[in-house]
Amino acid sequence: MEGYLQRILRARVYDVAQITPLELAPNLSARLGQQVLLKREDLQPVFSFKLRGAFNKMVQLTVEQRQQGVIAASAGNHAQGVALAAQKLGCHAVIVMPLTTPRTKVEAVQRRGAEVVLHGDTYDEAHEEARKLELERGLCFIHPFDDPDVIAGQGTIGLEILRQCSEPPAAIYLAVGGGGLIAGVGAYVKSLWPQVEIIGVEPVDADAMTRSLAAGKRICLEQVGLFADGVAVRQVGVETFRLAQQVVDRMVTVDSDAICAAIKDVFEDTRSILEPAGALAIAGLKADASRRPKGQQLVAVACGANMNFERLRFVAERAELGEEREAMFAVEIPEGPGHLRQFCRLLGQHNLTEFSYRMAAGAKAQIFIGVQILNRADADALAKKLINGGFACVDLSGNELAKLHLRHMVGGRLPQPHKSDGAAQELLYRFEFPEKPGALMAFVEELNPNWNISIFHYRNQGSDVGRIVVGVQVPPHELSHWQQFLDQLKVPCTNETDNPAYQLFLV
Repeated sequence: MEGYLQRILRARVYDVAQITPLELAPNLSARLGQQVLLKREDLQPVFSFKLRGAFNKMVQLTVEQRQQGVIAASAGNHAQGVALAAQKLGCHAVIVMPLTTPRTKVEAVQRRGAEVVLHGDTYDEAHEEARKLELERGLCFIHPFDDPDVIAGQGTIGLEILRQCSEPPAAIYLAVGGGGLIAGVGAYVKSLWPQVEIIGVEPVDADAMTRSLAAGKRICLEQVGLFADGVAVRQVGVETFRLAQQVVDRMVTVDSDAICAAIKDVFEDTRSILEPAGALAIAGLKADASRRPKGQQLVAVACGANMNFERLRFVAERAELGEEREAMFAVEIPEGPGHLRQFCRLLGQHNLTEFSYRMAAGAKAQIFIGVQILNRADADALAKKLINGGFACVDLSGNELAKLHLRHMVGGRLPQPHKSDGAAQELLYRFEFPEKPGALMAFVEELNPNWNISIFHYRNQGSDVGRIVVGVQVPPHELSHWQQFLDQLKVPCTNETDNPAYQLFLV
């Protein structure tokens, strides 16, 4: 950490950044039995902490470098930080953004006077193009995290937290993508208050720092989840990893449902809506709070609020599941008078969030229900009550197929053909692909026209990635061709043919 205390104390960020408040989250504090303080970086002019590091790096450039111009690769917050810094310093900025970047983010960067170049489907492809343009046009590359001046700029958040706390907090929770934020804040805090725990938080499907620290070397992920796109980094930086090895006490990982629940928690306490990466630290604090003594002062950095409006629907749907306030069940009931009423009576005072039922041809039918619960113990007790009442049920609360697709599809089944050796088998797969114009139709075009599509469900969730579920009838003699098709695809896929939710409702 040698030199970083001085770098952070000398960092120039307040020409563009504000000293953001450290606010008590009263509802969350009462529920967790801790004093939860939120560092409100979502209140910055670009609704993110990223302008601190970008400006501190750019203000250190020579006059000649600034006259030549700067370039960056980013899908969101770093892009806006560089654009604002360039506007303030009077230099030209080029921002390379993936083609999947929502139009609102592109326009936000352009409004700051930056030139936007759209290239590739992922950040990695945009990064490669930015490096190419850097050489071709003689621009200065502004790295989003792996640069000492960028790290020092982010470290000013730690400086403010220590000044705003009357006593050292027990822990500070920080979102981790490339590692610039936790490296900067950790370096400053550990220099002055080494007893304060520095805890990093990552999504379970984008845990490059967690794996790297465990392995003692930088790990490159083959794929990263894109829900928290602000931290969707395949590999952490060289310098940020070196610092993280010295300053990070622990890492915590959380899933998308927990992030959605944290967004709701912050909204209830502040009436502000964080983006998924911005709520990551709060989700990690919540997951970690139960292992700590009650009454501790815990700080979480709310690091961004550049939320796409279209994603709010998905967040609202998943928040209750993430907070363990909703459970989803598949319940089997006999087809006959009075059984549906008997089932509803067993639900008692539980409020329903969803109820899907369709009369079946057989003696039994499947009902898909969403139920408000107090906690997981309440869900387990309800399931036991239903089973004891004669209704077999399966808890689908953790079933990704059910949460993403099935709850919007219940109602129809595949007509059963006459059994024969040559009958086509229905296979069910989930696919993810970059969300950009024409991507869905391009995927459909890839399917062999001889394979009958029996199920197809897609729902726009305002994310950088689209998710579809496809049922396809493949004759036995063509199963090898189907596997070849899957192997040639460059998008993640999951075989859901044996998923109990599919077997119960769609077969």
